[in-house]
Amino acid sequence: MRRVFGILFLFGLCCFVASASAQTAGSPTPAPASSPGLQLSLNMGGEDGKQDVGVAMQVLLLMTLLTLGPSMVVLMTSFTRIIIVLGFVRTAIGVHQAPSNQIIVGLSLIITFFIMQPVFQAVNTTALQPLMAKEITTAEALEAGSAPLREFMLNQTKLSDVEFFLELAGEGPTVASELPMRIVIPAFVMSEIRTAFQMGFLIFLPFIMIDFLVGTTLMAMGMMMMPPVVISLPFKLLLFVLVDGWALVIKSLVQSFNI
Repeated sequence: MRRVFGILFLFGLCCFVASASAQTAGSPTPAPASSPGLQLSLNMGGEDGKQDVGVAMQVLLLMTLLTLGPSMVVLMTSFTRIIIVLGFVRTAIGVHQAPSNQIIVGLSLIITFFIMQPVFQAVNTTALQPLMAKEITTAEALEAGSAPLREFMLNQTKLSDVEFFLELAGEGPTVASELPMRIVIPAFVMSEIRTAFQMGFLIFLPFIMIDFLVGTTLMAMGMMMMPPVVISLPFKLLLFVLVDGWALVIKSLVQSFNI
């Protein structure tokens, strides 16, 4: 086996030496001219030939919004409270796959856009439209667009949460209109999670009572081997349907926001 590999190696070496000597002896041939390929140019110059920094900033802002868009929707709108409460509803009923995660997320997004429509309209009127008409700069548009969103978040945020993050940041009492976003956003998220858990606790109470009654009844009848979930699940579904539970939950969610 080693002899075979040795022969193959010597044969390849001889072929390489022969081809190299042939190329050295022959006259060099001119290299073909390279054909022009596709070229992409990005011009950010203005009408007078000077570089327009505003266009570059707008491109950077657009890419940033596309990257951080999902996080902004989740953390700076009513989406957080809605999806947590709807998840509690599904868990309290006891059916973990109905409705599915896609339906829960889609319903949360629809309710979020319904609640946030006045805020989005204010951002569009005060920031987006003047920016598109070149009446204000990009920095002025960011400042004007953040004002309605800051007002919405502060209306839903507890004062104790704002003071908590001000203390963590080492800042003293600050006027609401001058609070930075690094204080407003985490305080808003903490308040939303706390409110969602409080609503989830109230949702769980009637379903826990049904599980307790069913479990006590089965114990009294001596049916200890029967899982209480098998009996309680139809009763919980029946109760939720009779009281029109989805309408009540969505109505409570919309009315819980100070809009």
